[in-house]
Amino acid sequence: MRFLIGYLQYLPEKGNPEKNIEKVRSMLKDKDFDILVLPELAFSGYFYLTREEILPYADEGFNSTPALFLKELSRSKNALILCGFPEKAGDKLYNSQYAFLPSGDVVVYRKSHLFYKEKLLFAPGDTGPVIVEFKGAKVGMMVCFDWFFPEFSRILALKGAHLLALSANLVLPGLGQKGMFIRSVENRVFSIVANRVGTECSREGECLDFTGMSQIVSPKGEVLVQSGVKDEEVKIVFVDLKEAENKNVTSLNNAFKDRRIDLYGGLLNE
Repeated sequence: MRFLIGYLQYLPEKGNPEKNIEKVRSMLKDKDFDILVLPELAFSGYFYLTREEILPYADEGFNSTPALFLKELSRSKNALILCGFPEKAGDKLYNSQYAFLPSGDVVVYRKSHLFYKEKLLFAPGDTGPVIVEFKGAKVGMMVCFDWFFPEFSRILALKGAHLLALSANLVLPGLGQKGMFIRSVENRVFSIVANRVGTECSREGECLDFTGMSQIVSPKGEVLVQSGVKDEEVKIVFVDLKEAENKNVTSLNNAFKDRRIDLYGGLLNE
């Protein structure tokens, strides 16, 4: 299962999805890829404090301008594209990740672990862990702070994920990137971190500095590519995702078979 996989790292303009679409369009114009991951809330911007502030940029039914743009891009590139969106569903807002398939289908994952002031405007996700399948590859969908909870990545890996795709707006310096490195190693899967760069401020004047350093890591812990803290760029690498089906660490150790669920399985419910 050979794929071109990659990420887009950039600086979006808060509250200007049309300008952000044109920037992403330009960055991807001459790029070939099979699977591409974009950051969390990639077109709306991130640091809002109320539902009312972000509601004008929320997608409902995959009909927003950014969603329609990525639908068409997925079709034209014949690629799977994963991207973070504010999603309106009924009377709730979710911090979601959409997976756009060339068929026009869209798979939705709603962020399970809300970070900091996201809790002021988003409802906790209700989808649970989600796998999207594309040309035989199984991709585990993740959003930002989900990296912090190893159980979440493990469930995706146990469900057969070859690749963990994290749409992120990471602000804890380097921690999410290091955490996803470990998630790759402990689950013997590929991972992509698609982070943003730059500084964004709330209407109250609090500012967040985003850490960039998007990366792709192999099941063996090889950092195949990583961007800098401020780089705006697209990085794509050629991989064989079938490598993630081999869970052997040594000839006598297997990452899944060596688990001692008899000792600690019950602790996961506490």
